[in-house]
Amino acid sequence: MTATYTPRGMYFEEFTVGLEVITQGRTITETDIVNFAGISGDYNAIHTDAEFSKNTPFGERISHGLLGLSVATGLGMQLGFLDGTVIAFIGLEWKFKNPIKIGDTIHMTAKVKQTKAMKAMGGGFVIFDARVLNQRNEVAQQGEWTLLMKSKIQGGAVLEMGD
Repeated sequence: MTATYTPRGMYFEEFTVGLEVITQGRTITETDIVNFAGISGDYNAIHTDAEFSKNTPFGERISHGLLGLSVATGLGMQLGFLDGTVIAFIGLEWKFKNPIKIGDTIHMTAKVKQTKAMKAMGGGFVIFDARVLNQRNEVAQQGEWTLLMKSKIQGGAVLEMGD
């Protein structure tokens, strides 16, 4: 018997304006920052030099902004609502509002702002208002994410999960 992959994600038609998802939290560690610096090549002293960072407005090292965004997308994927049904991450408009510090626990919320069918692309755009919040519910980052989601209706036939 061969096991087949069954997507857990939601199809374009299942997204409605106002639908909101909230992820679990994840604590940002020094190791996360060091690893991200190595992967990205961004060794800016504000992220990697504790002595230098003492004399900045933050008084300590802070996370790379893109690390926070990357963790937020991963937390969103872990919820499963995009698993196997997202075709592409089309774009984002993003603001970095407050620093994410070592030891902060962040989570992400995403609320459907708009949907637009794109039948020729096999689905439709779902635009989310997304926010990354810390353990005090302070907004660290926020903006819009535009995703192209697979349609449940392909060529007039309704797809069932696992098709």
